[in-house]
Amino acid sequence: MSSDLVPIKCALISVSDKNGLADFAKALHGEFGIELISTGGTAKFLRESGLPVTDVSEVTGFPEMLDGRVKTLHPKIHGGLLGVRDNPEHLAAMTEHGIRPIDLVCINLYPFEATVAKPDVSFEEAIENIDIGGPSMIRSAAKNHRFVLVVTSIDRYEKVLGDLREHKGSSCGKHRKKQALRAFSHTAAYDAKIAEYLAGQLEERPKGQADKGLPRTIDLKLNKIQDLRYGENPHQKAALYTDRKPAEASVAYAKQLHGKELSYINLLDADAALAAVKELNSPAACVVKHATPCGFAAAKDLSTAFMKAYEGDPLAAFGGIVALNKPVDLATAQTITGIDKLLEVIVAPSFAADALELLRSRWKNVRLLEVGPVGTYDQADRGEYHLHKILGGYLVQERDLAGSDEAVWQVVSNRPPTQQERIDLKIAWLACKHLKSNAVALAKESMMVGGGAGQQDRVNAARIAVVKAGERAKGSVAASDAFFPFPDGPKLLLEAGITAIIHPGGSVRDQETLQVVNQAGAAMVLTGQRHFKH
Repeated sequence: MSSDLVPIKCALISVSDKNGLADFAKALHGEFGIELISTGGTAKFLRESGLPVTDVSEVTGFPEMLDGRVKTLHPKIHGGLLGVRDNPEHLAAMTEHGIRPIDLVCINLYPFEATVAKPDVSFEEAIENIDIGGPSMIRSAAKNHRFVLVVTSIDRYEKVLGDLREHKGSSCGKHRKKQALRAFSHTAAYDAKIAEYLAGQLEERPKGQADKGLPRTIDLKLNKIQDLRYGENPHQKAALYTDRKPAEASVAYAKQLHGKELSYINLLDADAALAAVKELNSPAACVVKHATPCGFAAAKDLSTAFMKAYEGDPLAAFGGIVALNKPVDLATAQTITGIDKLLEVIVAPSFAADALELLRSRWKNVRLLEVGPVGTYDQADRGEYHLHKILGGYLVQERDLAGSDEAVWQVVSNRPPTQQERIDLKIAWLACKHLKSNAVALAKESMMVGGGAGQQDRVNAARIAVVKAGERAKGSVAASDAFFPFPDGPKLLLEAGITAIIHPGGSVRDQETLQVVNQAGAAMVLTGQRHFKH
């Protein structure tokens, strides 16, 4: 038998989330004869589950007090956790003071994060949900992991039981060390959330400086969810890490229903495609290549929306990532499988059983990601920020959640846009928001027909969009993510047959651009809002 095995004879259990606890505790006591010590509600729950439990107050000789704030903060608890079992002086002190060893600690903490996420939570309620005894016991047990096994997560119950079954009631040293690592990570993240909440409550800022609405500190506590096939290139290792589950659909928390292992670029592009379809309530589809849309469309039904998005640029759609904002039915799956191009990823709220079967049979390796209800940016998680890593630091900004507010559009041309042009201007404007800057998007009949993205100058962005659109440029509308500094870009668009243009405005040469538009008999709308995306 390995020398690092420790028999588990006594376990202290105190949890706020009791899911899975009955079966776990029954296995501890029933299979291995482990004595159970517990507190308050957990002790009551275990007794109601038919298990014998010793109250912590019987161990300490003191009752729970101060409205439950003091239960386990006692030498007979922490001595039982921290005592070094092969140290004669520790053993002598434990014997002298009647301190019994505790071999396993199972704790999950007060739900502080869930509590402060409630819109009507009071400061007093938040404070009372700061766990004190729990983190103290977790840290004591984790520090002394040579002799104590600490469990802080429901999803580890079976792993713990597996360890005990494999070693006939003992835990192995490697497992205890892994659990200690998880424990310290858990308490670090817990404290970070408390600090973040208190910082938000203080709202401190330098005197005379306006509040920019961003937290003073951001504590990044990331957990690796999965290793990825590779990074941007095969020679780069990559993995997906998460911090918290956002209150909106996310590819980071998607359920993969089919296909081969995801890569870094797969997830980056899937996130970009999903972000685009969140712009619309009506059925919408987006095809993304290299983190920028090559197809974007809306329609009365999802099948038509997909086909319009795909036909926006069939050449670029090869190997593309598709996002849809409505559940995939059989008709949509039939349309998707009817194309002659490979798709890498399909993201959707859900897939009907027959649609899923058809997609699986069409492509062996296509990744099918189910993200749940997509919704729109009206329900966006405002607690999510956009972070960009630079060497030695992070750039942090609010997400660009501004959509298309037609109420603030300003028609500045002699001719106002027609109703159809307004519909297409909205599609062009929203598509342009998701293209890489400098960006120009052309739209016609509720679909993007050409996109010029990632250019150093706006004229070439316009030129590429026109080339992509081809003959479809005639009668289409155009959007620019920022103002046109000169009238050369709009002139190029108008010569290609564009009938209406939308852009933020704000250039000192706006009047020159307007003059070119009016001379062509086209319409122009200013939004007053820029949508750079780098």
